[in-house]
Amino acid sequence: MNDVATASPYEQREILINALYEAAELEHNLMCTYLYAAASLRSGEAEGLSATEAAAVKRWRGVLVDVAIQEMGHLAAVWNITSALGASPRIGRANFPLDPGYLPAGITVKLAPLNAETLQHFVFLERPHGSSEPEGAGFACERVYVRGTDRPHLTPMGRDYDTVGVFYERLGEGLRTFVTRYGEATAFGGDPALQLSPEEVNLPGCRHVICLKTALAAFTAIVEQGEGAPRDSVNSHYQKFIGIRSELEQLTQKNPAFAPAFPAATNPVLRRPPRPEGRVWIEDADAFATVDLANASYALMLRLIGYAYALRGPGQEKSLAVDLAIGLMQAVMPLAERAARLPAGPSNPHCNAGMSFIVPRDPSPLPPGPAARRLVLERFAQLATAGAALRRPTSCRGSRHAPRGSSTSRPRYRHRQRLRWARPPRPRRRAHPQAPPRPPPQRPTPQPQASAPMASSGCAVRRSRSLSRRSAASTRASASPGHRRCFSPT
Repeated sequence: MNDVATASPYEQREILINALYEAAELEHNLMCTYLYAAASLRSGEAEGLSATEAAAVKRWRGVLVDVAIQEMGHLAAVWNITSALGASPRIGRANFPLDPGYLPAGITVKLAPLNAETLQHFVFLERPHGSSEPEGAGFACERVYVRGTDRPHLTPMGRDYDTVGVFYERLGEGLRTFVTRYGEATAFGGDPALQLSPEEVNLPGCRHVICLKTALAAFTAIVEQGEGAPRDSVNSHYQKFIGIRSELEQLTQKNPAFAPAFPAATNPVLRRPPRPEGRVWIEDADAFATVDLANASYALMLRLIGYAYALRGPGQEKSLAVDLAIGLMQAVMPLAERAARLPAGPSNPHCNAGMSFIVPRDPSPLPPGPAARRLVLERFAQLATAGAALRRPTSCRGSRHAPRGSSTSRPRYRHRQRLRWARPPRPRRRAHPQAPPRPPPQRPTPQPQASAPMASSGCAVRRSRSLSRRSAASTRASASPGHRRCFSPT
């Protein structure tokens, strides 16, 4: 007990892993805020921008999406370090808006459309240590508090830090302390095959972590590229956001009414919030359906990433899970853009909706096997049904059939065309010009059975025919290579 009382908290694997969980949540939250801001931006002159403004906003959207992708790489690096220490990565996070205590009082994250205040908030989050950049208006913490304790403790708890760069410096020091005590072989006892690697995804952070050197290199890359980078780092997130801020100030001087983004909600929620302060309830039916589909797709993406970390690689199923997750994220962005252009509802008449990035209560990895594959396939089918309903006109969503030529029937037809690959090809029969006519088929005369009444015999014949048709269909399906699916429950 005396050894525990005098030891550094980071010499305990449990406390070190808990600190990595906070790092994963922080990177995850930043990624969502950048994607939300990018989805809120207007597009082109058709949405009220001049040609010069439209070109600038298009560049800003590209910068925000690139920064969000780099945050995904940082998140993958933290996940790999966590897996190398023998723990399961922290896939989930707390929903927006975060309650006080999840992060230090000086670090606030919330979903908000891009404007001068939000942009200043991004600059503040990515600032290097010692910077005098102020926090954006409206993003100050609700109350001042202190996290952690100086007493020796076994319970994992968060500790305060001024900037994200300082947080990663402490993590690096704690990792060195842990390795010094236990050695690299004991410290990094996780299976490297469970980590994400370039075999599955092309992200800078997806490199195997097998020793202290590779772990510290990942921390250094996170700091130099993003949070806490030096002032002279041209390609850092800090400098990129300063560049957008400079352009926004110039365009606002030329046109004081310039609004680069739609008035999307700040911290939107799908249900009536028990605590409405700082939240926007989405009441509009079309906006609700859009955000609901976006959130469900995002949640399935997290399920798939967690599932990939439970599979050993390289392997087809691990790569497929990551590919499906990336595809879902690409599908989420058009839904998020659509939500930012729809009204929130009568309670907020001057505000639009927005994707809320809701996380399941427990997005922990599913146990590998047929049950997990079945859950994923069922969820994809449900998402496809919701997407098809969303593309129908509002007046037709309650009906089963749509009028001919409407936007309802056309997407359904294309959906059938896309799914045609899953059906075995049917050979086309052509009659030879000199071939004799085929005789009419002769049905065999059923033989009566004396041991069974006629009614049961007819049922048996019909049942036999049904089973024969099923057997023939299953035989054709199994013999057709185009019908096999890689991600199958069996």
